Amino acid sequence: MMVMSLALVICHLSFGRVAAQNVIDEVIWVVGDEAILKSDVEMVRMQAAMEGTRWDRDPDCAIPEQIAVQKLFLHQAAIDSISVTESEVSSQIEMRLEYMINQIGSREKLEEYRKQNLSQIRESMHDDLRDQMMVQRMKQKLVEDITVTPAEVRRYFKDMPQDSIPFVPTEVEVQIVTQTPRVSAEEINRVKNELRDFTDRITRGDATFQTLARLYSQDPGSARRGGELDYMGRTTLDPAFANVAFNLSDPKKISKIVESEFGYHIIQLVDKRGDKVKVRHILIKPEVADSAVNRSLANLDSVANEIKAGKYTFEEVATYLSDDKDTRNNRGLMANRTENSQTSRFRLQDLPAEVAKVVDTMAVGQVSAPFTMVNERGKTVCVIAKLKNRIEGHKASVTEDFQLLKDIVVEKRRDEALRKWVINKIKSTYVRLNEQYRNCDYEYEGWVR
Repeated sequence: MMVMSLALVICHLSFGRVAAQNVIDEVIWVVGDEAILKSDVEMVRMQAAMEGTRWDRDPDCAIPEQIAVQKLFLHQAAIDSISVTESEVSSQIEMRLEYMINQIGSREKLEEYRKQNLSQIRESMHDDLRDQMMVQRMKQKLVEDITVTPAEVRRYFKDMPQDSIPFVPTEVEVQIVTQTPRVSAEEINRVKNELRDFTDRITRGDATFQTLARLYSQDPGSARRGGELDYMGRTTLDPAFANVAFNLSDPKKISKIVESEFGYHIIQLVDKRGDKVKVRHILIKPEVADSAVNRSLANLDSVANEIKAGKYTFEEVATYLSDDKDTRNNRGLMANRTENSQTSRFRLQDLPAEVAKVVDTMAVGQVSAPFTMVNERGKTVCVIAKLKNRIEGHKASVTEDFQLLKDIVVEKRRDEALRKWVINKIKSTYVRLNEQYRNCDYEYEGWVR
């Protein structure tokens, strides 16, 4: 591929600043066969300003280097066939948009600031976010085999100055028992009738599945895309949902009503590819009556009193009576799962807000009064909680905080490996910089030759 000439004439820059005359957009770096434009740097600078990013080096040097490093990872990702799905990109775009709207105050203010409507903003964000996700995935692949031994962890922290040892904030271990209030038969019939009406309207041609999904589906992630889910395997879907989705064969037909742990659905086939299926769905969640919630709260209040009286242990109740399948087999103990590890310890801010508010003032061993919360599946459940343990804030130690310290060492080893990879990649990649960028203080060596 031929390298672009050093000056390109464009009518306006991509971030919407219309020029009174033609603007010269300069190619300032070339990495491999990819050009970095001055407008690319300005776009990053504008985005960073919106997000409050601070630079520890001259941004005129740091930003083009950041873009150049990204291009190195993207090139390798293409070689290694790393990819991300449109569904994943769309989800990230919506999260970023929500953050930007919250930061600037309203959708209207964001559109005024960007001089674009939301659809145009989504489109302008798409390629950059896709590339960022590809880079992250490529980095993960490069370091996925890096591990450390307990001896390495102990040695690393033995040699660390005391004032550099991390401080571990207060953490808690929490057990819960949940009970899901029963939904009335009348409410279930209302939901099913609504879904039947949607099916009739689609079949008659009065509306499309996509339109009704956008208007009525209570799955916010897929509703924005007309109810569409990306290609998924059977094991990644709710079993009842999967059974129906994988048996669909005609894209023009609408499924029967399906009950899952999330609510009630109708499903439409989009495509099948090997052992994966792409479908659209509309989700409606039955509403729980206040009277049902109050009955569950009263029942859990009686259970809590029996635990306090010594009739049962909290662990017995969690094992045999709790509706929460994620904690039931663990005697009610909540698990804090991260990308690299799983622990029973939580910082208060990492717990569900309703649980954190209750256990914050509890004593170890105390059982709470019943309260309500919305679980990960979007359902209102009634809960009693027990504070199993509280670990006060302290300087980290290998004996008490091994997993935390191990994660720190692993992260350091991964950072070192990625840095070494970038430096080696620079050596084997064609790089050309404009003269004004040759005297910068760069993070990585080898750009200037």
